[in-house]
Amino acid sequence: MDSSVDTVGSVGIVTPQNFHFAEPLTLECNRTLPSFDLMVETYGTLNSDKSNAILICHALSGSHHAAGLHSADDKKAGWWDNMIGPNKAIDTNRFYVVCLNNIGSCFGSTGPTTINPDSVNAKQADNTSEAEVYGPDFPLVTIKDWVKTQAMLSDRLGIDVWHAIVGGSMGGMQALQWSVDYPNRLKRCVVIASTPKLSAQNIAFNEVARQSILSDPDFKDGRYLQAGTYPRRGLILARMVGHITYLTDDAMKAKFGRDLKSGKFMYGYDVEFQVESYLRYQGERFSENFDANTYLLMTKALDYFDPTRGYLSVQPSAQSSVQSSTPSVDSTNLSESGALLDDSIAASVETTKNATKQAAQHALEATLATDNLATDNLATGDETDSETQTDTENDRQQELAALKAAFAHTQCQYLVVSFTTDWRFAPERSQEIVDALMATGKPVNYINVDAPHGHDSFLFDIPRYMGAVRGFLTAPFITDNHAKNCQTKNSRQQTGVRS
Repeated sequence: MDSSVDTVGSVGIVTPQNFHFAEPLTLECNRTLPSFDLMVETYGTLNSDKSNAILICHALSGSHHAAGLHSADDKKAGWWDNMIGPNKAIDTNRFYVVCLNNIGSCFGSTGPTTINPDSVNAKQADNTSEAEVYGPDFPLVTIKDWVKTQAMLSDRLGIDVWHAIVGGSMGGMQALQWSVDYPNRLKRCVVIASTPKLSAQNIAFNEVARQSILSDPDFKDGRYLQAGTYPRRGLILARMVGHITYLTDDAMKAKFGRDLKSGKFMYGYDVEFQVESYLRYQGERFSENFDANTYLLMTKALDYFDPTRGYLSVQPSAQSSVQSSTPSVDSTNLSESGALLDDSIAASVETTKNATKQAAQHALEATLATDNLATDNLATGDETDSETQTDTENDRQQELAALKAAFAHTQCQYLVVSFTTDWRFAPERSQEIVDALMATGKPVNYINVDAPHGHDSFLFDIPRYMGAVRGFLTAPFITDNHAKNCQTKNSRQQTGVRS
């Protein structure tokens, strides 16, 4: 960092660093990267005993550039600049803050847009072929894989224990996974606007976004860079779908309403409403700065996330088994069987093609099954409603038991933050995390912040939210002995406080 830059409240001008890891990295999909790079930014100063380090985990479209500027001419600071900096919630006068770009992304770390070492070896062997980027041959990665690389970075930095690991949205999932996979390596875990796993609705949104990209003729099975094309239209549509889920109906009404761009109907299919113009602008801007293969990979990592895998197999309810013709899979075997995780974007694309061929038949079978079920429901009436309620409660209890099993050995303190208007990862999903932590006697603080910005609220400077983060990071760490004393005086401090 250039300390000569005196920007009030900012970390100033920062220079990203590239960390190369020469050792092979085996992923959950059973593929191995022979080596990999991580792009990293740091802010503040690491103290002598390396006890003041905070790791920032980015969301889907984020990067290592969380705060400050890359040059004096930059017009836009890092994506969490209102959170990180001198005297801010994550105070760089006090803490050493590290943010990295995850593998599979497109901002400098090893991913679909970086050179595939296999193509380099082929070029050296025959002197005719050219080195090529990974493209769709880059393996699909999981949040568990990302956390593994982050732990490797921690080793490289000489940081044995993080003062805190902080993340919003998908970043919150990484923070949560850290507490499960490396319980001895963090003291505090901050999970913001996140979820213990994606709902069927969220997976559906991701699938619509992926199909927008996959169906673009310029996608070329993921080899668009080699073909000299780019699936711009598909990526724009994917971002438009995603962006709608980040906002609320009230926020869109307040900002756009039904305002017309020209003040009158044009009776055509071009942009007429202001909200249409906004979404197209967001999609256009995103398509210029993000990679399509990376978008596919990131949304799959979201879909796969489940910190309970390997701890407890949650079987579907009888009701959901009747409605689905898909055989259930024991989730504990996911990380052990490469066949259960597509091993690359290309393999996923091929799987999608095969699935599409069977879609019509499956849809017909599902429709017939649903019709039969609906007929049965009309006959059984209130009895079916009662069974549905029982199945829902059973599912909830099974999910709680699975989370309790995953959190049983965690050792950090937690801050869980949700936002009242977030319907992508609703407060109820954060409360699932809190309930499981409280049920296992883990120290957890929870705050549900009233904010009008929907899921994007975690990116806004909201005083109550920022104050909660600041207070949690600077409060004394509750040791085992102190926690027992607190439990005697006030059990709420040991098992969690809701706010």
